[in-house]
Amino acid sequence: MTETVQTELPTDFDSFAREVRSLAQRRNAIVLAHNYQVPWIQDVADHVGDSLALSRIAAASEAETIVFCGVHFMAETAKILSPDKTVLIPDPNAGCSLADTITAEQVVAWKREHPQAIVVAYVNTSAAVKAEVDLCCTSSNAVEIVESLPEDAEILFLPDYFLGAHVARVTGRKISLWMGECHVHAGITPVALRARLEASPDSQLLVHPECGCTSAALYLVESGEIPAERAHVVSTGSMVDYAKGAGDSHVLVATETGIIHQLKAANPRATFEAVNPAAVCRYMKMITPEKLLSCLRETELTEKYEVTVDREIGSRALKAVEAMIAIGNSSKFGE
Repeated sequence: MTETVQTELPTDFDSFAREVRSLAQRRNAIVLAHNYQVPWIQDVADHVGDSLALSRIAAASEAETIVFCGVHFMAETAKILSPDKTVLIPDPNAGCSLADTITAEQVVAWKREHPQAIVVAYVNTSAAVKAEVDLCCTSSNAVEIVESLPEDAEILFLPDYFLGAHVARVTGRKISLWMGECHVHAGITPVALRARLEASPDSQLLVHPECGCTSAALYLVESGEIPAERAHVVSTGSMVDYAKGAGDSHVLVATETGIIHQLKAANPRATFEAVNPAAVCRYMKMITPEKLLSCLRETELTEKYEVTVDREIGSRALKAVEAMIAIGNSSKFGE
């Protein structure tokens, strides 16, 4: 089902961009945009990418204020990595259906049932959830993180079932999975994938591991229906890297459609087509140009947009992120 998304297109993008730059400079702010944001937000941001990579860039910057154009857990992650900086989100109601599938209390209860288990959380979780786990992972390094754990370890993986199932399949490890999903990625189905491949049999294929069609894509490779070199299960950041070397090929993309703007920017010669054109996250599209301007203009209403994390929760959550960084390849921090 297609979700209705309202976006406010600036009548004059150049004027909009100039005002954003001027206001950001005045506030010593860095503007971050996730790959799924509307094009006008992506084009005006200082940096565009995956949330953890963006948060690390902001933490290393001299900016006193971080304006995160994404969803709430992403702004929380930025605050975890930059506890002394002000973090703003242009729409505090921009949530995440995946992050909302599990609470800190549910993590505690699950751990109580498995007291010896190592708990791994996808970064697409709240700060409170991160504070209750042993280490985090991204879709880029989830396999590496799990492989680094003792072979006899009991592993609890949360919250994304499809990503966890993909990791279990690749590593051969026995993993207990939380039954959470991103409603957008879950809607990119095996049926839709097969239909697109039948219509474009020579296309390259990029699949995000959160997708409901991930297993189907790997089955098509294993069965020989599509060559292994044409199918890639990767994060959004890796999709952008892949696009740069895709030449003039036709590429089918299984993830939220906002990424296509970045893919086209990375390689205007290639043709990028969504496996499911209806895969649009209404939460990501809640950040509009007008809301970004209001967030930057209304200095006396900063609290309206500010994202805070309790210091003790933030400190514990940071340990889970740092545990991942200590293990994982620093280039693999994309959702």
